[in-house]
Amino acid sequence: MNKTIYAAMAAALAAGAAQAQSNVTMYGIIDAAVEYYSNADAAGNNLTRMPSLGGGMFPSRLGFRGSEDLGDGLKAIFQLENGFAPDTGTLGQNRLFGRQAWVGLQGKWGQLTFGRNYNMLNISTYDVDIIGPSQYGLGSLDSFIPNGRSDNSIAYRGTFSGVTIGGTYSLGRDTSSAGGPAGTGCAGESATDATACREWSALLRYDAPGYALIGAYDRIYGGAGAANGLNSSDKTDSRAHIAAFFKQEDWKLGVGIIQRNNEGSATQPRSNLVYLGAAYNVTPFFTLDGQVARLNYRATNNDSKQFLLRGVYNLSKRSAVYVAIGRIDNDGTAALALSAGGSTAAGLNQNGIITGIKHSF
Repeated sequence: MNKTIYAAMAAALAAGAAQAQSNVTMYGIIDAAVEYYSNADAAGNNLTRMPSLGGGMFPSRLGFRGSEDLGDGLKAIFQLENGFAPDTGTLGQNRLFGRQAWVGLQGKWGQLTFGRNYNMLNISTYDVDIIGPSQYGLGSLDSFIPNGRSDNSIAYRGTFSGVTIGGTYSLGRDTSSAGGPAGTGCAGESATDATACREWSALLRYDAPGYALIGAYDRIYGGAGAANGLNSSDKTDSRAHIAAFFKQEDWKLGVGIIQRNNEGSATQPRSNLVYLGAAYNVTPFFTLDGQVARLNYRATNNDSKQFLLRGVYNLSKRSAVYVAIGRIDNDGTAALALSAGGSTAAGLNQNGIITGIKHSF
């Protein structure tokens, strides 16, 4: 009798172990580049450097992702992703796992995750932003776009018959006070001010053969001591993104507009960022792409225009070399740099060239 019971228990445990199959993958990208650009300061001096905030084409990263099959189509999932600067080996985003750090569940209904998640504005730029999170990209005009992640957040995303819906809600969007776009010092989770440093975002996307239509919205709340003028919880910074892309076998076209209402700025609260990009596969190994963008501050002349052209040669499925040239025109008191993390002076234009190598694993 006891042998029968023990055998049944062993069989049940074996069946449970067979169902709960776990899978963990390590992955990464190393992208290092050298660039030269003009008007790096008010005196008009030029600069040659290796950029630290990311590679020339993709930010470098090391990550771990995994899942466990819980049965009946349900999975436990997690992702840890570290950003780093290959020129010095230092951490990115002022955190050990600054790009992503979350755990959650996934099923036919979508996925629900808890931790440090991408917000939906960042996700809405996937596919449609041709240049992407490169050193010369939309992040030079609005650094929030490639740094759209939220601490202390709950995220949901699901796709049903070509329609994707998603949303995030953060109880405290940025616990780092190190400065820069990933360290704005707004930890939130305050017993005395429930609104301080909250953030929410939403996504609606429709995919069809050859095209996609995308809409997203993100709103962040300020808090005492937060950066960028958002020093109280009654101040918000909101962005609405409407975009589309069209593609065939050898080409792709992406277009979008990001409307911003920034209550942290007393002089330039409202702006429109419009962009248009295209990519063409010249050969199976070589891609030529480019993008034009304009950041327009309403009721001012402090606008910036960006022009980019890039060539990417794939040495293999994992390795590529590239070269990109770009220009940014600053009007009025605008002082945006062509290269992320770079600098220039008010009203100066910049020309730049960057070349590097990317390897993924």
